[in-house]
Amino acid sequence: MTATLSNTNNGPQILTAGDKTVYLMGTAHVSRQSAEAVSALIAEKKPAVVCLELCQPRYDAIRNKDKWRQMDIFKVVRENKAFLLLANLLLASFQKKIADQFGINPGEDMIRAMTAAENAGARVHLVDREIRVTLARVWRAIGFFSKMKMLYHLLLSIGGADEITEEDVERLKQEDALEIMLSELADTYPALRRILIDERDRYLAHQIKKAPGSTIVAVVGAGHVAGIKKYWTVEDDIEELDIVPPPGPSQKIIKWGIPLAILAVFTAGFVFSGRDVGWHMVGIWIVVNGIMAALGALVILAHPLTILISAAAAPLTSLSPAIGAGWVAGLSEALLRKPTVGDLEDLSRDITSVKGFWRNRATRILMVVALVNLGSALGTFAAIPLIVRAFGL
Repeated sequence: MTATLSNTNNGPQILTAGDKTVYLMGTAHVSRQSAEAVSALIAEKKPAVVCLELCQPRYDAIRNKDKWRQMDIFKVVRENKAFLLLANLLLASFQKKIADQFGINPGEDMIRAMTAAENAGARVHLVDREIRVTLARVWRAIGFFSKMKMLYHLLLSIGGADEITEEDVERLKQEDALEIMLSELADTYPALRRILIDERDRYLAHQIKKAPGSTIVAVVGAGHVAGIKKYWTVEDDIEELDIVPPPGPSQKIIKWGIPLAILAVFTAGFVFSGRDVGWHMVGIWIVVNGIMAALGALVILAHPLTILISAAAAPLTSLSPAIGAGWVAGLSEALLRKPTVGDLEDLSRDITSVKGFWRNRATRILMVVALVNLGSALGTFAAIPLIVRAFGL
């Protein structure tokens, strides 16, 4: 299939592939003008298919406003997806807060496109990679402290959205929202830009090109237009882009190597320096790791019993690659302060402020997981030199 493209100074880009003509419309997801332009384009072209920069879960979320009521927070924590959900909620918060400032719905361009497609009798075709796969690939590509830094930047964006201007919205027409929020990290970690932008450009170009129909309107964030054009004439295999890669050798070495090294130091302490030194080293480990994990729970004002459980679990879970202290603390908090129906109903509103994140029981559980894991990790790195010094090395 021969693919070509042509540039236009205004309006959509026109791409062709065989007998297929695609009108590629770049939008800002929080711009009223973008939403109106999408409706007008679909009404004018009357396409057979409208491609949307959405995956199935995001499409369902737009169609089903009560989706939060169906969230199983226990399942999220048990399946170790708390970090991914937290990152997703923080991104949704950023876009919703901007949209609220300008009196429109988040993703209004997509909502208008759905309505216009229905009015034109066009089929809706979803062309974006599932958000959970994208975030999981990002998660796998960066280390623990980079994950914490990413969540920190996302959290800061909630407050920063209050200062968004019309000029900033125009910038959103040129760049991906997540890229803007994580621009500092993306400069430090090229893998972020590759996964968040380049891979999705490839994915979108391939999926739009393979969409059914001869006349198509494709609605995507304007930041992806240049990338889609770049990959439009490339015969690409995107199968690997849907795969979350397994941990690399270095990650496995760190995951297993640090606990084994610590246990080896404990053993050496007992064997070569006697029981008193050995137990002293164990005591340092328990106190430092436990206190740091408990502080993580205390910062978010977790239930007092969760704070104690965090302190008790961290020294053990830090020596186990399979279980994290945050996982234990999150399940504890979920049992002791189970989110109510009201918490889930208010989630879309509460994620627009730091206070709301703290107040809502569902998001507080996610923050407990993140902060207790962070505290335990800091405790591990703080305790290692202390136990080595106690051994006399």
